[in-house]
Amino acid sequence: MKRLNRQVTVFGSAIFCVVVFSLYLMLDHLQLDNTKSPNNGGDRLQNGQLSILQGKIDRLERLLAENNEIITNIRDSVINLKESVKDGVPGGGNMSQGPYPELLALPPLVLPIDSQDCQFAIISKHPSLLDVYDLLTFDNPDGGVWKQGFDITYQENEWDSEPLQVFVVPHSHNDPGWLKTFDDYYRDQTQHILNNMVVKLHEDSRRKMIWSEISYFSKWWDNIDGQKRDAVKSLVERGQLEITTGGWVMPDEANSHYFALIDQLLEGHQWLERNLGVKPETGWAVDPFGYSPTNAYLLKQAGLANMLIQRVHYSVKKHFASQKTLEFFWRQNWDPASSTDILCHMMPFYSYDVPHTCGPDPKICCQFDFKRLPGGRVSCPWRVPPQPITDGNVQQRVQMLLDQYRKKSKLFRTKVVMVPLGDDFRYTEALEWDQQFQNYQKLFDYMNSHPELHVKAQFGTITDYFNALRKSATDPGHTVPSLPVVSGDFFTYADRDDHYWSGYFTSRPFYKRLDRVLESHLRAAEIIYSLTLANIRRSGKRNDFPAMENYRLLTEARRNLGLFQHHDAITGTGKELVVIDYGIRYHFFLIALIVNSAHWLVLKDKSAYSYNPSKAFLQMVSKKKHCHFNFSQLAPTCLFSYRSVVVYNPTEQDRTSVVTVYVNTPHVRVVTDHGRPVPAQVSAVWSEPTTASTELSFIAQVPALGLGVYLLGEAASGRAETAEYVFFRQSGELSVNVKHFTVNIHQDASTPLSIHNPHLQVWSSPITGLMEVRHLKEDGSEHQIKVEFAWYGTTSNRDKSGAYLFLPDGEAKMYSPARPPVIRVTKGSVFSEITTTFDHVTHTLRLYHVQGVEGQAVEICNSVDIRGEFNREITMRLTSDVDSKDRFFTDLNGFQIQSRKTMAKLPLQANFYPMTSMAYLQDPGTRLTLLTAQSLGSASLKSGQLEVIMDRRLNQDDNRGMGQGVLDNKVTASSFRLLLEKRGEKLSTLSYPSLLSHVSSLYLNHPLIPMAVSTEAESRSLSPLSPLASSLPCDVHLVNLRTIQSKEGGGPSDEAALILHRKGFDCALSNRNTGLLCATTQGKIRMEKLFSELKFQSITPASLTLMHTPEKGSNQEEISLKPMEISTYRVQLT
Repeated sequence: MKRLNRQVTVFGSAIFCVVVFSLYLMLDHLQLDNTKSPNNGGDRLQNGQLSILQGKIDRLERLLAENNEIITNIRDSVINLKESVKDGVPGGGNMSQGPYPELLALPPLVLPIDSQDCQFAIISKHPSLLDVYDLLTFDNPDGGVWKQGFDITYQENEWDSEPLQVFVVPHSHNDPGWLKTFDDYYRDQTQHILNNMVVKLHEDSRRKMIWSEISYFSKWWDNIDGQKRDAVKSLVERGQLEITTGGWVMPDEANSHYFALIDQLLEGHQWLERNLGVKPETGWAVDPFGYSPTNAYLLKQAGLANMLIQRVHYSVKKHFASQKTLEFFWRQNWDPASSTDILCHMMPFYSYDVPHTCGPDPKICCQFDFKRLPGGRVSCPWRVPPQPITDGNVQQRVQMLLDQYRKKSKLFRTKVVMVPLGDDFRYTEALEWDQQFQNYQKLFDYMNSHPELHVKAQFGTITDYFNALRKSATDPGHTVPSLPVVSGDFFTYADRDDHYWSGYFTSRPFYKRLDRVLESHLRAAEIIYSLTLANIRRSGKRNDFPAMENYRLLTEARRNLGLFQHHDAITGTGKELVVIDYGIRYHFFLIALIVNSAHWLVLKDKSAYSYNPSKAFLQMVSKKKHCHFNFSQLAPTCLFSYRSVVVYNPTEQDRTSVVTVYVNTPHVRVVTDHGRPVPAQVSAVWSEPTTASTELSFIAQVPALGLGVYLLGEAASGRAETAEYVFFRQSGELSVNVKHFTVNIHQDASTPLSIHNPHLQVWSSPITGLMEVRHLKEDGSEHQIKVEFAWYGTTSNRDKSGAYLFLPDGEAKMYSPARPPVIRVTKGSVFSEITTTFDHVTHTLRLYHVQGVEGQAVEICNSVDIRGEFNREITMRLTSDVDSKDRFFTDLNGFQIQSRKTMAKLPLQANFYPMTSMAYLQDPGTRLTLLTAQSLGSASLKSGQLEVIMDRRLNQDDNRGMGQGVLDNKVTASSFRLLLEKRGEKLSTLSYPSLLSHVSSLYLNHPLIPMAVSTEAESRSLSPLSPLASSLPCDVHLVNLRTIQSKEGGGPSDEAALILHRKGFDCALSNRNTGLLCATTQGKIRMEKLFSELKFQSITPASLTLMHTPEKGSNQEEISLKPMEISTYRVQLT
């Protein structure tokens, strides 16, 4: 032991010497030689000195980075030395007090960013949909038979030289839950549609059909015999059945995070590969309520070439139709070339049903929906029914239908027209198959046998249509169709009048929050499970680890998360009984998956592992207390008896964050596994505004994707500090019932309330407790940032707000509680907070006393309860001194930033947009960012203002088919972080978050996960885990490490999908004091140095969902990612 102490002393001295020498070098390099550059006051000389100073600052940053690397190397040497000595578990007062190798390296003052990595964010953009919005008047004149469009005319001879090609595409849109649950829809309708499809398509080889939702298709596949499966495969091979998109669902594109969008697409594509050998080529999205370029990018990365969209604002559709730009290449706004282009078709008319797809006149088109023949259950609202096609009427009916086809084709640049033939849950009965296919075939036969009509009509799949379109639109000598390029998104959707679908951005926020929590758990479970399997293969000690059982649970979790991305699930637009069903499905066993894997990884002696689900080695009880999830119930049983806590860091960055657990005593001490005391705070858990139990918060340092081990126990001395409380109430008696804590009650309401940490200070109103001023300690600046709450009502018109629509009764009215709120100020060593309890909202501002990422932002938590309200929506509004004018920015799916412009020519509800992970305001000097842990609707209705709808309670249906209001509200916790950053000038019109903002969002959405070792297992020796050699580059996010299913059986293979995303970031924002232990590397990652012990047996680049693998590029030693790129690699780790 003495020898160890001598070695540690030597290395400690080395660290000290390196730091001192490095600081000397820094000071030396910073000296300005005044004798060489005398100050004569000239501008040229002053500029020269500034350039010299800038160069020296750049060198200082590099020196800091080099210094950090040296210290990291020395730290690793110390770790290796100490690991050579047998570790002991501390007990009683015998604590190791030497250097503590489990600590992370000291972060650099300034984040080292390669200058080349800053070039991406200053490129100029090309025209986008925001420019189109500036052009449009958004009026809604009567367009005649096409109410939202215009009159279409044509000349009879236009098709003489090139006939019109018509592709009629039969489809059936099957919602995986909406008015019925997923299972009820399957039982009553979907299984019959698919069964009839096999029979009816085989009757005539000219018949075609497309299908999208793999969630239904896989359930049906599991219930059919081998003969029917073979029949399906033959239909696919012959091109009669096409699988479009191939995702688990047709996802919502406003609220879904890109992790979940990728995951449901991967699950669908992997299922297709295993069961049908199909690789989808075309996306089909007729029903999502607006469209995001994120989904277009993901489809492109997955290897799809085409896509179709439908629900776009009627004014935008009219504009695109008038310009003949309904078929276009959708390009990402950061793409300077065409690498992200995907060919997109926008349907021109109101709906995807038959009356609105054959042409501009729904009265005519409805007569060619043969399910509506007289005597059926559905009819035409225009009161002119279809007629069966006979020899006697076929000529006249062809002329009617061809007129519509020709008019529709006039909206496009080629003489190829696509006509969907279907609707929700169509083709359930064999009769409808006969009615549609037999009557249409008679029409086609007549058209095709009369050359003078100059038309070729047929059933087709959507890819049949796109193939013909590409051929027709490609000029001679070219390989790419001559079609326009469009960038941007298609939000916010309106289908008529002022009916904007901005309500669903917030509807049922409880489930939107739950979605993100479980999404975080799924990602954490995927990664730790894959790491466990790799380590088992490396060690050769499988023991009885439940790999097969856990993979089955993992598959179920993937599919349930995928199901909830459906455009009537995460949107909050299903009936109450359906929402309950989604909630029940979300009760999967991700916690058990994380616990099982962590159990195997953290054991020092792997042979001691045993799987006993009735007596779990680790315990993680997920509780919901205010905004903080994942509390574990810990119960130290006797004095100085230690309880181990394993902390899992699911992020790719070495991390210092706060962990909070429940305890049954305030006399608690926290130490590392090497015995070093850890900063900790005992606080009250307030079940009521003035009644509390006890929780413990401590600062954990955990390596990237790693496991940290901490010991908790009762202690007479050296224990966690106890938080102190001050209560305020403007009037009325206040009684506080709490033990162990210092509590003061103040009546004075004249002095502003204040909390602070090393980075920030916040002042709040002594009357409301709501924030008013924020002070940045780095530069001493103060900013007015006022938090308020307000109510929206609904209009008095016949059409009112509902699950889909936001139709307010004017501007919001400020929230005015019936009684004064209770304000509680908490002061502690780990965090401080101000909590205000109103009648409808409990609002908390929290500051963490942590250097770095967690300490840079104000955490905001709102617990909202509006269950007693009538037709009201509650909003949180931030009013700041940021001069943002009419511009603000929201993210799309947590993947990219979209510039927004608040337009006076649009109604208030049209200026709300989806906010999946962040929204921000900025002026030339400042950026104010609100990070969110759940998707909600947001707006900036005035300069410097940002507001977020927190919850909605609506007493009526909004006539979009759901048939209910939104009256199943729950007490809903929503979590945010508020960042204020200094900003330098930059040239680009595009916008990106800062690196600090990216990592803050990552930490908010993926908190550390604490697990308590069971009291029966305390004797086992535990070892922390550091799977990565170091943090990933600051701008590279590990989206997933997802074990791939074995080709035989339902268990895991020895391969995984490694999905990486290089994030675009803005260098114009400050990168000081981030606390990050990473750098940027121009997107390059040395794969052989990625893991500390595991090695790659193979690395093969693949398309996003593993459908396609390039011929070259396997076993790469280095991978390189472009900014914003998401790439997938098929890897084998041992």
